[in-house]
Amino acid sequence: MGDCCTQRKVCCFVLLCLLVAGITGGAIGIYKWHHSGLNRWHGRGSTADFQKIIQERCDYYTQQIRPGARSGNCQGIRQAFTSAFISKDPCKATKEDYKPLLDLAYPTVPCGKAVFWSKTRELAHEYAKRRGLLTLEDTLLGSLADGLSWCGEPGSPDLNYQSCPDWKRDCRTNYFSVFWEALSERFAENVCGTVQVVLNGSIENAFDKMSDSCSGPSIKELESILNQRSVRFICRDNLR
Repeated sequence: MGDCCTQRKVCCFVLLCLLVAGITGGAIGIYKWHHSGLNRWHGRGSTADFQKIIQERCDYYTQQIRPGARSGNCQGIRQAFTSAFISKDPCKATKEDYKPLLDLAYPTVPCGKAVFWSKTRELAHEYAKRRGLLTLEDTLLGSLADGLSWCGEPGSPDLNYQSCPDWKRDCRTNYFSVFWEALSERFAENVCGTVQVVLNGSIENAFDKMSDSCSGPSIKELESILNQRSVRFICRDNLR
């Protein structure tokens, strides 16, 4: 009788161990599958504390940099920003996804104060700062997103902090790239007066008429296009 009880206890113990091992193995498998899926893109993942950074930058901009700006609803702006891409396929972004955000924080620039740039980030920002001008990154939404990265996953309420689609290696219609395209268009639509463009004339692709950001084959082509539209063109070399 004692041997029978002992055998039953041994059998129950073995079954319990197998059950625990199965549950643990399944959990590990799900974890690995989940994280391998999050790592499938070639770009860097979402910036840590993305929503907190957006909120803090917005508060600072509307309270310190441009306290008179009409777009002072920072909580609404943060929610509209994240709602544009959360729970969605990170490679199926559209400009319409960002329309509520852009309508909430329209990028306004005083006449004659706009500066466009391509492949000259540091120079353009220094140029604008010294002359009291404004680049895209000096607008509210531009300042919020500058230097950050973001994307979500279909059906998930969380950001993907492991990886996000790369514009060249994964897809052009990712939420990071489409955001800057949509914001650039709104910025360009709103400018008036004299518009200044900072390009790098020493490289082969300084202007491209097929690109919103003016990065392509020749400054002369840019001059020709502007002359055809009766827009005054002045080009100055920076020899420093």
